[in-house]
Amino acid sequence: MTTAMRIDPHTGRVHLNPRDPHFYNNPYPYYHELRRQTPVFFWEDFGFWCFTTHEDVSAVLRDRRFGRQILHIATREELGWPPEREDLKPFLDVDRYSMLELEPPAHTRLRSLVQKAFMARQIERLRPRVASLAHSLLDALGEHGEADLLPTFATPIPVIVIAELLGVPTDMCDYLLSWSHAMVAMYELGRTPEQERKAVQAAQEFVAYIKDYVERRRRQPKDDLITHLIQAEEEGEQLTEEELVSTCILLLNAGHEATVHAIGNGVLALLRHPDQLERLRREPTLIAPAVEEILRYDPPLHLFNRWVLEDVEVRGQRFRRGDRVAVLLGAANRDPAQFANPDALDITRWPNPHVAFGGGIHYCVGAPLARLELQVALPILLERLPGLHLVEEPLYRNTYHFHGLQSLRVAW
Repeated sequence: MTTAMRIDPHTGRVHLNPRDPHFYNNPYPYYHELRRQTPVFFWEDFGFWCFTTHEDVSAVLRDRRFGRQILHIATREELGWPPEREDLKPFLDVDRYSMLELEPPAHTRLRSLVQKAFMARQIERLRPRVASLAHSLLDALGEHGEADLLPTFATPIPVIVIAELLGVPTDMCDYLLSWSHAMVAMYELGRTPEQERKAVQAAQEFVAYIKDYVERRRRQPKDDLITHLIQAEEEGEQLTEEELVSTCILLLNAGHEATVHAIGNGVLALLRHPDQLERLRREPTLIAPAVEEILRYDPPLHLFNRWVLEDVEVRGQRFRRGDRVAVLLGAANRDPAQFANPDALDITRWPNPHVAFGGGIHYCVGAPLARLELQVALPILLERLPGLHLVEEPLYRNTYHFHGLQSLRVAW
C-alpha cells in the first residue's frame, strides 16, 4: 500500500481516496487493513459507515432494517435533505422506478414479474446461443494473434444476449452501451458534473427509445421479455409505463455491465495463476466452481449502499433512521474468517459463499444468466486460444465502486 490511508481505530473514522490508482488497481490490501483495525468504519471522504467482514456484510444484506429506499417511509424534509435537483430529474425519474432502488411491496411486485425470465431452467435454454456467440467472436479475431479481449469478447457476449432476451434489436447495442456507461457513472463515488450531464442526456435518449419500442411491441407482440412485461399481470396489478420503461433500462444496463467486467477480471485472474488455468483446461468439469471462485476473487462490484430504515446497532455501532451505510462486497469476499487463504485463486474452492451477487431480497436477479455466460464463454476461449497470455499488465478503470479493467490485451 503506497496511498495515504488514515485510520483512527478509536473512532472508526477513515480517510481513503478511491480515486487513487494504488487503491482502485488493488484495493484488497486496504480491505485487509481496514478489517483488521476497524471492521466497521466511517468513510470520511463520502460520509457513510461501511462494513468489511463477510459476517457483517451478509447480515446487513439480509436485515430488513436496512433498505435500498427510504423515501417510502420518510419525506426529504423529515430527513433534512435539500429539494431534489431539477437538472437531474430525467435521470431520477428512471431511477426512482427501478426495482433495484425499491423496497416491498413495490419491489416484490416488480421482481416477481421479471424473475420468471431469469430462473435457471429458463436461462439454460440460452446455452447454445452463448456458445455460438463466443465461437463467432473468436472466429472474427481470425489470425490476428493479438487483441483486446474487453471489446472483442467480454463486452459483446452479455450485451447481445440481454438485448436478444428482451427483444431489442442487436444493431442498437452500440447505443445501449453508450447510454448504459453514462447512466451507470451516476453510481460512482465522487461523480463529476460532466458525468451528471451525460447521464441525464443518456436517460432522456434511452427513455425515448424504449417508449417508442414498447409501442411497437404493443402493436406487434413477440416471444421476448419486453412483450411479456407488457402483457404481465401479477395478482391483477400491471406495470405502469414508468415502471415498464425503468425495468427495461435496468435489465439492459445491469444485464451486461457487471458481466463484462466479471469476464475480464476472470480471464486476468486465470492468466495470473497459470497453475489454475492449466488445471481448468485439463479438468473442464471444474468450470462451475471456477466461476464462483473468479466471482469471489475479483468481483465487478465492490460496494453496495443501504439506508437505515429504523434505529439499529451492529457490532457496537449505533445507526439512526436515515443514515446511509455501505457493504464492501470486495472486502467480504477476501475475509480470512470465511475463506481459507483468501488471496489465493483456488478453482476447486467449495463451498464458496461469496457475496458478489449481493444477498437478501435484492440478490442479483440476473445471477443465473451471468453464471451461464461465464461457464460457457470461458472454456471456449481457453480451448480456442491455447497459447493465451498477457501482452501488457492491465490497469483497472477509475470507476470505484465498480471494479473492471481498462483493457485486456492478450496474444496467443
